[in-house]
Formats: sequence, C-alpha cells, structure tokens
Amino acid sequence: MEQVGSIIDDRLSPEQLRGMLRLRQAELQAQLAIDRTRLGNVEARLQLIESEGAMPQDDIQIKSLPAVRVAELVGRAESFEPESIGPVIQPLYPELYRRLAAAGINSSGPGIAYYETADGGGVVVHAAAPVDAAAISDGVFKIVELPAVAQAATIVHRGPMDKVMPTIQTLARWIEASGYTSVGLNREVYLDYACNDRPETWVTELQEPVVKAGG
Repeated sequence: MEQVGSIIDDRLSPEQLRGMLRLRQAELQAQLAIDRTRLGNVEARLQLIESEGAMPQDDIQIKSLPAVRVAELVGRAESFEPESIGPVIQPLYPELYRRLAAAGINSSGPGIAYYETADGGGVVVHAAAPVDAAAISDGVFKIVELPAVAQAATIVHRGPMDKVMPTIQTLARWIEASGYTSVGLNREVYLDYACNDRPETWVTELQEPVVKAGG
C-alpha cells in the first residue's frame, strides 16, 4: 500500500500510473506462480513421506538408449529443484519449435530434456527435440548427437513436472537398493506433453544412466 500511496502522492500522469500499476501486477502474478509451484512441491514431498516404503518396482526398467540427434536450446537454472528448472525450461520449448519451423526442420520424436552442472554453480538446462538434420551450431539453435547409453534405469512420471520429486526419489532409492550407481546425464522424455495446458495429462519418462556398483 505504501508503494501505491507514494505513486498517488507524486501526482503522476494517468499513463505513468497505469504503467507502474501494470508492472506491479506482473510482479505479483509472477510471485503467485512461484508460490504455487513451491506449494505443489511441498505437497508432493508430503505424499512421498506418507507413502514411504511403497516402491513400485514394476514401474522401473533397465534398458539401453540409442544415440539420438537433437536440436536444442539451453538456459541456466539456479538448482536442480523443480521450482528452479520449470521457469527456465518452459519457455525454451515453444521457442525451439518456432525456430525449427522457421528453418524448415521437423521434429522426429518427443522432446528430450537433460541437465548438467554449470561451471561456477547452477544447472545448464537443455531443451531438445529429435531431428533428422546435420549437426550445426549457428546461433539459432544447436544440433548435437546425444550418445547411446548402455544401461538406464527408467520410470514413468504422470502429471505436472513441478510434482516430479517423489518419482525422482523413488527411482533413486530403487537404483541404490538394486546395486546400481548413477553415471552420466539424466534425461526426461516427454511422451505425452505437446506443450498443452493440462499438466495433469502429461506423461514423462525419467531416464538415469547407471552401472552396477563396483562393476
């Protein structure tokens, strides 16, 4: 209220007042979105605690992943937490598909995201889509080859990605309990996503490269 009061006291023009209030509105809407994401993450963690010990092992598979050529855009997040990753990766995919369409390149499969620790801290977020095109890096987007993975532990997550932590933790516990060690970069494959506005319908496969511990 102090900020609004100071705006009125300064006797700004209607145009200036409108602009400042719209800016404040945008700031509040952004904060609400962040808070909703954090609340969803807390609820997901509570569900995990309440279901501790119930590990759906039948949903987890060990399989090989073929090499795949992808076009990608990258961003940087502060951490691997969903509330940090989400705001970075969500705008990358519409922009990637827009650039691919402008270049006359069609995606040949579901989107793939992968992550790596950034130099100096934080996370490099890769938003990628399979393509049949030559490898390039021309500033519009990059086309790179993701290497084959001999063994990956995989699990399917259903629902919004801001509630993915219980699924991630279930997979991590299974990997440890089954005598595997995580290696390489984990991937997310968006099996049923299509950038729609119904997160409850999203289906995502989490892929964690692994080797047998001590092997």
